[in-house]
Amino acid sequence: MPKPRVWFITGTSSGFGRNLAEEALKRGDYVVATARKPETVKDLEKQYPKQALAVRLDVTKKPTIAAAVQKAIVKFKRIDVLVNNAGYGLFGALEDVQDKEVRRIYDTNVFGLLNVTQAVLPQMRKQKSGHVLNISSVVGQVSFAAIGIYSSTKHAVEGLSEALSHEVKNFGIKVTIIEPGYFQTDFGSRGLVSTKPSKPYRAISKAMDDRFKSFANGPHGDPRKAALAMIQAVESAETPHRLALGEDSVNMIRGTLAAKGADVAKWEEISLSTAAVR
Repeated sequence: MPKPRVWFITGTSSGFGRNLAEEALKRGDYVVATARKPETVKDLEKQYPKQALAVRLDVTKKPTIAAAVQKAIVKFKRIDVLVNNAGYGLFGALEDVQDKEVRRIYDTNVFGLLNVTQAVLPQMRKQKSGHVLNISSVVGQVSFAAIGIYSSTKHAVEGLSEALSHEVKNFGIKVTIIEPGYFQTDFGSRGLVSTKPSKPYRAISKAMDDRFKSFANGPHGDPRKAALAMIQAVESAETPHRLALGEDSVNMIRGTLAAKGADVAKWEEISLSTAAVR
């Protein structure tokens, strides 16, 4: 039997984080379930008193991050899997979004993820093992009108994750980028903030809103199955660097990769003509 893993999961009160915590606990693993309001995950601790630890953690506040990591190490002596799941979405045209909205979402989705990772990595290096799962999105690969800011945070997560994978591989640490499409979570309600559109962007905003509603009303992913897929990725000997989740994610990523390849091919002669003459 493989040794039980210790999972440290941010944003465990709902969605992917909650489902992943539940599935890991069912398998006999240990889970540090973190949330801004730890009372929302206390039930996991009551149900699995020897396996679960409910801890307060706000990814925008470094003292709570340091305290949560310390409690995890004191309780379980190690951290095998870090899941950077905490985050939210922002809809709005680039000209309409307010500076404070942009800074707030970057503080959570990018700097929060970075701060938690920096706090956990020393323990993983000490162990000479570990796995970081960074929850990105299909919009970390593609983007659309009215989600540019949210998409840009996920593009940032992908860039950070790629670099991190090269920096820590010699320490026995793996990195996987998770790219979900539309799943049946509370992202469309509690996890989403919208900017009121100005007159020039009302049509674009409505088109994006209609598109989102079509996702919500159409086929969507099961967050429990997403959790199982992430666990499978962690347990696999051939760990994926990227894991797209959902048919919509797979199709959109394939489409954007094909379009990028076509652009490179079409403009290759011009691109190569920029070489310095020797």
